[in-house]
Amino acid sequence: MRPTLVLTQLALCASPALAFYPWMPKWLAELESKRGLDDSRPNGVNSLRKFGIKQRGNGITSPTPERVSREVTRLTEKYAGRQADGMDEASLALRTNNYNVMVAKESGKDMTTGIDQDGTDYSYFIGANFGSGGKELYLLLDTGAGSSWVMGTDCTSKACTLHNSFGPKDSSSLTDSGKDFSITYGSGKVKGKIVTDKISVARMNLTYEFGIASETSDDFVNFAFDGILGLSRNNGANQNFLSAIKTSGQIKESIFGVSLHRASDGDNEGEISFGGPDSDKYTGDITYTSTVQGKTDWAIQIDAMAYDGKKAGVGGIPAYIDTGTTYMFGPKDVVKKLHDTVPGSESSDGTSFRVPCDSKDLSFTFSGVDYTVSAKDWVSPQNNAGKCTSNLYGQEVVKGAFLLGASFIKNVYVVFDAEKGQIGLAKKSSEKSGSLSVTSTATSSSATATATSNGNSHATTVSTATQTSSGSEASSTKGADAASAADQPGSSSRFFSNTGLTLAVSAVTLFTLLV
Repeated sequence: MRPTLVLTQLALCASPALAFYPWMPKWLAELESKRGLDDSRPNGVNSLRKFGIKQRGNGITSPTPERVSREVTRLTEKYAGRQADGMDEASLALRTNNYNVMVAKESGKDMTTGIDQDGTDYSYFIGANFGSGGKELYLLLDTGAGSSWVMGTDCTSKACTLHNSFGPKDSSSLTDSGKDFSITYGSGKVKGKIVTDKISVARMNLTYEFGIASETSDDFVNFAFDGILGLSRNNGANQNFLSAIKTSGQIKESIFGVSLHRASDGDNEGEISFGGPDSDKYTGDITYTSTVQGKTDWAIQIDAMAYDGKKAGVGGIPAYIDTGTTYMFGPKDVVKKLHDTVPGSESSDGTSFRVPCDSKDLSFTFSGVDYTVSAKDWVSPQNNAGKCTSNLYGQEVVKGAFLLGASFIKNVYVVFDAEKGQIGLAKKSSEKSGSLSVTSTATSSSATATATSNGNSHATTVSTATQTSSGSEASSTKGADAASAADQPGSSSRFFSNTGLTLAVSAVTLFTLLV
């Protein structure tokens, strides 16, 4: 049985958008369906003893084909500018949710907080407190987005009914700016008001401008987080968060370090630290690579790629390092060449690949240093038929570039340095993360690199890579001081691994999913 689902949407140029996008493989849907969550706690929040997972919501899981179709649409909207080709307010305010949350350990350090996740390495988020009442909401960490917003108490959209929310009744210090915002997320939009209020993040307290959504896309139904914290260097619909915390005096430099946790490794030790890297989270040196010349995206050039040490003969291509994306994506021809080095790899469409379940590690080279991606992260668990698929997809989300999400980031410690326009990578302090080795030369790149020890000083990498992509998230503001807002790529990505994907871009875009 091969049902076909066809989606039709407006031409890409009609609504260029760069925003959150979840892409769910079939193997993950199967995994989630098997998870039993029984232990109960007060107020409808369940806690699982294993790895500190608690259940935070009534996650609604729609049939896989429907989820995939929505997600493919959203992915297209997110990177369109860079494409290759009835409840009352009282009842809403009182709702609870029971989404799965793998709670991170807290270090207690200033300007630092643990990064929670959903227990499947699908999405990574932090808790933030809003308003005079300090109401806690979960925010997706998205280095590809410039806009920050939360679900509002007056929102009647399906996703809002399943999440915690925030509004005027929660805070006496909230100020309405008089401006509206609208951000396109694939099959729908997030709309609402721009407000200013107190926010507490990672033990930093400041007054911040952000969005309160009165309408959200159903794309957010299946996720634990209640909004998005944009961590790009670009402006979105609201005030840039990195600029805001620096202006407030919370940090001296716009730098932050990220360590994402792999759920199967046990207790969650994920963390984000603002103002500089946390030396407890990595070992050895941090090697910095300049971001792609002429752009402010968090993108650096890949020198080379390999499987089990065997070079694929490809490189010299930008890679967006995106905490808001789950998996890895790249141009079909390049992804195929890398999979050609994997014995037993096969694909019927060039988008998704079957690979042996006992496959070895991959590696990506940046500035002469090889960074290993564990097979735990790039090879899926066995599906119901005992087969495994690759979490690296031949989908050119960004023209001429790779998009490296959590599957890559879980294996390294990443430092995002907005001051010097560079990204630093280091070996995580955990022995369960990927390995690192220094190569004598960098292929397909004229980049050179120096390194620092324990983050006490910053080395510089000079790269001559050129950017071949352009575009911005479709967001807008209007009101007394109406202004357009741009956002940059960032997503939480999921894909149905057994899906045949045909993409045609014309006056309308038709997506055909063969399941």
